Amino acid sequence: MHRHVRVVLSATAAIALSAAAAAAPQQAAAPQEEYKPKVGQPGKDAVWVPTSPALVEKMLDLAKVQASDFVMDLGSGDGRNIIAAAKRGARGRGVEFNQDLVTLSNRTAQREGVGDKASFVQGDMYAADISEATVLALFLLPENLDKLVPKFLALKPGSRIVANTFGITGWKPDVSEQVEGDCVNWCTALLWIVPAPVEGTWKLAGGELKLQQQFQVVSGTLVVNGASHTIENGRLAGAQLSFEAGGAKYEARAAGSSLDGTVTRAGKKESWKATK
Repeated sequence: MHRHVRVVLSATAAIALSAAAAAAPQQAAAPQEEYKPKVGQPGKDAVWVPTSPALVEKMLDLAKVQASDFVMDLGSGDGRNIIAAAKRGARGRGVEFNQDLVTLSNRTAQREGVGDKASFVQGDMYAADISEATVLALFLLPENLDKLVPKFLALKPGSRIVANTFGITGWKPDVSEQVEGDCVNWCTALLWIVPAPVEGTWKLAGGELKLQQQFQVVSGTLVVNGASHTIENGRLAGAQLSFEAGGAKYEARAAGSSLDGTVTRAGKKESWKATK
């Protein structure tokens, strides 16, 4: 009899303990520590070194970033360039090979209240589609930048490229500015404006214009009414071409196979056109 009672009590206790365990809240798992990148950590194509907040703002100032822009960063690291641009109202996308940095950047964008404007994707910067960009904000080594030049020149004329300290071989920046204050390293912001392609032979009333182009610098000859003139001070600011020849100053907007603008000679301004 006593033996039977002990068995019944043991079963009842087991059922009660099981029910209590099911009803008790599960112990919360320890929160996972947020990924924190380390300065100098290796990446696929370069080590990670962050741009200072002051220089980020200087770069965006040089590019005159506004709400209508679409800003991209290749090798976007912790996302600071794109997040800062989004805080100015622009939309943007960062391309980063390290998935941990991509996750961190998207989380930071949400936390900073710009998750609807700033996004980050995992990818190879050399394979990334940058055709949508009106501004590129970069911190890359010269060898990285040089490989990307064909992509840069394929952007719409007038698109802006800003970079931290390092330049592009053979392509002189349109503007270079230093961060003021006690900055020691990585203190220079560089700006390039993507030039329109104008190299070639152009026909105009009474003559011919032959242009050679090295990025935004233009040279060549102008033949008008049988007289040949060397082009001087030839430059492009996006699609806007200017040069001097034969004592006159020429200005024109390049649009595909046409140049359309004004020429100023002896204080008198008149229109001129040329076609390829």
